[in-house]
Amino acid sequence: MKYTNFLKNLKYILQIFLGINSVAFGLESFLIPNSFIDGGIMGISLLLNMLTPLKLQFLLIFLNFPFIILGYKHIGHDFAIKTLISMFLLSLILITINFPILTKDKMLASIFGGFFIGSGIGLTIRGGGVLDGTEVFAIYVSRKITYFSVSDIIILINISIFLISSFYLSIESAFYSILSYLVAAKTIDFVIDGIEEYTSVTIITNKSKKIHQMIKKLGFGVTIYNGKSGYNMKRLNIIYTIVTRLEINKLKIEIEKIDSKAFIITQNIKNTQGGMVKKRPFH
Repeated sequence: MKYTNFLKNLKYILQIFLGINSVAFGLESFLIPNSFIDGGIMGISLLLNMLTPLKLQFLLIFLNFPFIILGYKHIGHDFAIKTLISMFLLSLILITINFPILTKDKMLASIFGGFFIGSGIGLTIRGGGVLDGTEVFAIYVSRKITYFSVSDIIILINISIFLISSFYLSIESAFYSILSYLVAAKTIDFVIDGIEEYTSVTIITNKSKKIHQMIKKLGFGVTIYNGKSGYNMKRLNIIYTIVTRLEINKLKIEIEKIDSKAFIITQNIKNTQGGMVKKRPFH
């Protein structure tokens, strides 16, 4: 048990360490030399760093610190400690390591800067910390003002940041910064969810028994609901299972062999726990 916990903690530490280095690399090799910014607190820190004598390392810790306290109160002790350590390590790496400037091509800089920053933030989140307090703030505000969702608040914050940057930097820099932010956001989703994102599958069929047996043979967990057709009020069983995105096509082919008229609904899901769900890679 102790050995298992040690390996788990080691994995989290490695993820955070690699994540921090990836973010620092993305900043120093791509974004900062080309006067681009990112979204969230990272973006505000970069903008202030370009407009004032204040050091980026100081700004990242100073601006994120209130959100670390907020996270401690509303998310947990471990989260706050990991986030604080992550921020200090990022600042230390930015002070001690000078990453080379790899390109002055604005398109390449915005795309690859976003990629490395997104990869780093995603790895850090998988390790249990964060490098930007925006989401913590958004979660807090959404609980206080219920007609705003977390994503609504994050979008409003980032729109404001990019609008302000267009006045102080340039319209062109703001556009490239938005591109970098979008690349980073997609990369974060990919790193957190992995290539095999979970998908729930609901199957409505008259041949539920055969399909149920087929799914069990494939090794997937399966749940059966009692339902009733809204068309003819006939009772039927509704099958529910969870597979990875790469396994959906395989499942659909097998269902087609049994019942070509089966009604299939798929929906992406962020996470699962327990049951017979197959583990994704790196989890």
